Amino acid sequence: MRTLVIDSATEACSVALFEGDALVAGEFRMLGRGHAEALVPMISALPDRGRADYIAVALGPGSFTGVRVGLATARALALAWGTETRGYSSLAMIAAMARAEHGDVPVAVAMTGGHGEWFTQGFAPNGDTTRALASLKPDLAAQASEEDLVAGNQAAALVALRGNGHALEIWPDARAFPRLPNQAFLADLHPVYGREPDAKLPLAKLA
Repeated sequence: MRTLVIDSATEACSVALFEGDALVAGEFRMLGRGHAEALVPMISALPDRGRADYIAVALGPGSFTGVRVGLATARALALAWGTETRGYSSLAMIAAMARAEHGDVPVAVAMTGGHGEWFTQGFAPNGDTTRALASLKPDLAAQASEEDLVAGNQAAALVALRGNGHALEIWPDARAFPRLPNQAFLADLHPVYGREPDAKLPLAKLA
């Protein structure tokens, strides 16, 4: 079975095509912006233009635009190809990559969020969630994490705030897909933004 993996939820953008657990081809780019323009050409450059029996897509948390672009692309391809789509947590991917490099140990993930906050979450050695996803100010994120190993693009900053631990500065990468545990997949195929939206609907006026 071929699997197309799409990960555009953060400033990084990556795609990968697998035959079983074997990587057929993949690409990773640090974009910052421009996911909407880059993603489809990256998929088209894969063998058979990325066509697969199954699609996996990162649902976030991360960039509002990146999350939506990845999910919209996955849904469109799944409709065109008649395939199934499943979503996974981008923080769970980072934790899985960290465990692959440092062994099965607890991992705290710290990634850039919005408005100066960080997305943070804790993971057990088997990939289970030990601390729920939260969007916190850096000092609160440092206080909330107890794991020695911290992974993500804010890992070094969190370790510096705490004054202890080991930092692994990495971004989610679709080519690491086979490292994801089953519990990383999310039941609902909807974006995970990690924080409340900035815009709120006005309260209805009393009659």
